[in-house]
Amino acid sequence: MHLFTPNHVSLVAACYPPSSTLLSAGPEYRPNAQELSRLTYYATNRPGKIHKVGTELEKRAKSESYKALAGNARARASLLITLAILRALAIECRRDISLLSPSLVSCLKVTLDLVVLDLEICARAASVFTAWCTYTDAQAIGVDAELAKNYLAVLGHFSKQCTAEVKSVDHELRNRTRLVGLAAITGVVDSEALYVSSTQFKSQATRIIPALLFNTIQSDLKMLEECTQTMKENANSAYLADLRTRPPNERKAASIHAHVDGETGPSSADVLTTSLRALFLLLQHSNAAQVGLILQAVFESMDAQRFWGRTDQCRWFARKACEWTQYQYRYAVPSRLVERLLETQDGLVSTEQQRTLIMMLTTIFTSPIPLVNLSTSDIVSNLITLVLRRVSVNPDDGLLPLLVESIGSLGTHVYYSDQIQDLASELISRLVTVEVQGSPSQDKDASNRRRSQAIRCLLAGLLGLMIAADTTRKDEYHQKDALSQPTSPSSMENGTSSPGLSIRSTHRRRVSGAIWYETLSLLCDGDYAVRSDYAHSLVTYLRREIPKRGDTTDSDGVRRSRPMTESSPSSQANSISLLLFGDSATRSLHATHAYLYMLATSLSFESAASYSPFPAYSLNAELASLGISSNATTTDVATPQKKENPEIQPSRPSSSRRSAGPVARSRKASNAQRLLDCVSEKVSSACIASLSDHALILHVLTAIHEEVPVRGLLTGVPMLVTLDAASQVEDEADFASRQRARALKEVLARVWLVVGRVWDCSELINLAESVLTSFNGSGTLPEIAPFTPGILRPSEAQVMFPPVMEEEDVVQRSHVNAEEALSLLVCSKNVQEATGLDRQGLLRRFTGKWSAEAALRDSVERPNPNRSITENGSPLLRLSPALMAIENLSLQSLTRSVRGVGVSDLREALEGRAGASNHALVRPPSVSTLDHSAFFDLHSPRLVLTKTKSRPKKRAVTAGSGEVRDVLNRLGIGRPNGTNLLKASFPSLQKSDHR
Repeated sequence: MHLFTPNHVSLVAACYPPSSTLLSAGPEYRPNAQELSRLTYYATNRPGKIHKVGTELEKRAKSESYKALAGNARARASLLITLAILRALAIECRRDISLLSPSLVSCLKVTLDLVVLDLEICARAASVFTAWCTYTDAQAIGVDAELAKNYLAVLGHFSKQCTAEVKSVDHELRNRTRLVGLAAITGVVDSEALYVSSTQFKSQATRIIPALLFNTIQSDLKMLEECTQTMKENANSAYLADLRTRPPNERKAASIHAHVDGETGPSSADVLTTSLRALFLLLQHSNAAQVGLILQAVFESMDAQRFWGRTDQCRWFARKACEWTQYQYRYAVPSRLVERLLETQDGLVSTEQQRTLIMMLTTIFTSPIPLVNLSTSDIVSNLITLVLRRVSVNPDDGLLPLLVESIGSLGTHVYYSDQIQDLASELISRLVTVEVQGSPSQDKDASNRRRSQAIRCLLAGLLGLMIAADTTRKDEYHQKDALSQPTSPSSMENGTSSPGLSIRSTHRRRVSGAIWYETLSLLCDGDYAVRSDYAHSLVTYLRREIPKRGDTTDSDGVRRSRPMTESSPSSQANSISLLLFGDSATRSLHATHAYLYMLATSLSFESAASYSPFPAYSLNAELASLGISSNATTTDVATPQKKENPEIQPSRPSSSRRSAGPVARSRKASNAQRLLDCVSEKVSSACIASLSDHALILHVLTAIHEEVPVRGLLTGVPMLVTLDAASQVEDEADFASRQRARALKEVLARVWLVVGRVWDCSELINLAESVLTSFNGSGTLPEIAPFTPGILRPSEAQVMFPPVMEEEDVVQRSHVNAEEALSLLVCSKNVQEATGLDRQGLLRRFTGKWSAEAALRDSVERPNPNRSITENGSPLLRLSPALMAIENLSLQSLTRSVRGVGVSDLREALEGRAGASNHALVRPPSVSTLDHSAFFDLHSPRLVLTKTKSRPKKRAVTAGSGEVRDVLNRLGIGRPNGTNLLKASFPSLQKSDHR
């Protein structure tokens, strides 16, 4: 060697065997151990020389790679020794690895660029790369552009090796090649090099994911499960050393070999296990943003390699991606899947990618893997947007059943008591908005078809949501639920329930009748497919979801009274009060009976939207995509236009959630009034209800009386009496009218039979059965089609009344006399005990004048005069129920005191007051605290928005007894002169209430 050769060059050269013995250094091709120790000692103790040593090795590597490419065996051997020296330096100089990084990575790039086909050289390079990944902090990657470029190039070479197709007899060479690449990839995913630089993570992920996905998606499910289990049982790979589990200075780098003497070649299972381990490490170490970038790389890789057709493997991957991701970041997986779906929503033809993405999403939601921090409201909102978009493209799109299933599967993960109710509110608000929109004049039939399909999709998703929430814990609660919540026989026959299904299994709040109330008008929709699907949905809601406080049946479907020992008198009194005065379920039943009556007697189902004189207007972006319009004034239009477009912003905060606004509500009120105007007092040939509609009416009424027997009795029997009167047509009526009357009488007979069975009234049962027997088994009503809740089924065909020729006659059959049925029903001991009314009270309630309009008025929530103040707020004031019977709309102001008002305060306020009169107690209130939001006034002849009065300025409310004194002054109770006549006011008040 030259006399003036630099010391670092001499030390590097001394590590190589003599040129004449290079070929005999195999198969190890190791540097001289003693000289290598001197070199590493020199570099360790003189960090400033590391760069010079690295530069010298880089020159050698470049020269030897070119010669090895030309077939020079000595250059190949020398290159292997150079790589071994680099690995030794990376391990020994771990504290100053950043000084060696540029030269080391450059050496690897040059080597892999030129001799990538030599498996032994690639294995030695992978060993060097893994050692560097083990100890580097990767800070330089984010600031050194040249280093980052070379690093990505090296990573790309190893990624290609993971998918190499090498021809060999037993695939041993192919598997070895892939394992070498996977070893290097594993070193990266378990290194800081991947995660420390946020700017370089995406570019690295796009190179890593194709390598790991290639071996995973191409395997069958059985092998995937076996290899996953092997990975769990064996923490260490048979071909890789232990992965790092200690601080950087104490880590051990893996040593990679192309072949170990005495070992058989690796199998495909070994390759798959290594891929799964690397994928597990990648997801385990990533945060939410990085998981999103990983999934983006997955989508791109599946597009490039055309893996979307392997649905089962994709679903398996989605489930494992959630399972392997850190607990707090799992929500990123379904969120990113939904965003990807929204990116591809505008295609004219559904693609394999869209179908697979939806199934992957459903797989995640139906799995037991917890998904904390998941915004279910945003997910369901985006899925609804996607449903409406696909309906606008093609009402028969193949993605719609899958999207419906995916919406329903969201109910599997319930994390707070109101979650299902919130999601149902979102679905119902969108459904109502779609329902009330009119169709443009151009291509009206196609637009109506899109509207109907959108409604049916949202209905199916709504049912699936509720059912999924109830079935997730059925195994845990099966025995308990089987005893406490028996299933009625009718529900078993109709396919709406199953013996082993837990209906009340989860601790969630049920979807209230007030929320469901908004959908009841669909019973009279203009499209039979919508009417049919909604009737089945309503029956499912009644059997599974509607609150049934104080309303239960036994296992045989019979409603029996409970003895006083089962509950306290106050509890029974509260239950009876709810049934008589009404809760959300009772109000919904009032509206249900009104719409059923209109369905049976209406002359037209056309909505107000068909008569729109105003220009078409779209309330939101989803409805604009459907091509359906809303009519509004310019003032009404201004607000919706400012709303966020979910197609542009896939995720949006809950504060921007849409609901049925004033425009939609006014349209619903207008449609309801139009239906009322079309109601006929008597059934005639002009009534448009079909045979199928009559079967649906029977189906719904049966569910009402079986599931909520007391509420159904109090709200439904008056409707049955009125419907019976409507079915009594004259003998001179035309054939079609008598035909419809006969079908309606059959419906009534079967309903009376259900009522008799529920209340165990044998006389009523015999009466109804005698009438049905007279039909001689020739009932006119068609069978109810099978219905699976939560599944989008094909549109059901409508069975119309058969045409009647003039020479034919419609056989008039006997019918259940409503007066006779009532007389039997009111005498039933079970009915009297359940309702708390005697025979005369029941007769007065059942025989009172009933109309659809009055039932709709009763369905609107109104203040309950006997309701405790504590039901809605703070129990700061407790007065006599008789005193609170005053329509005191300023009562809420009494609860604003910072301290409670006791009996002593009330006594002090009333001292010396006299002259209270009945007139003062019952006169209209002088102060109004009605909210300024619009509400429906169904007491008026027309269903219109009620104008609210401006609220007068209130004087400051003082605390203590003066507060009560001020209130009594405003109410006009008590005068300074005279005697106190408060006691005298109570009887008159009760009389007024009775009236």
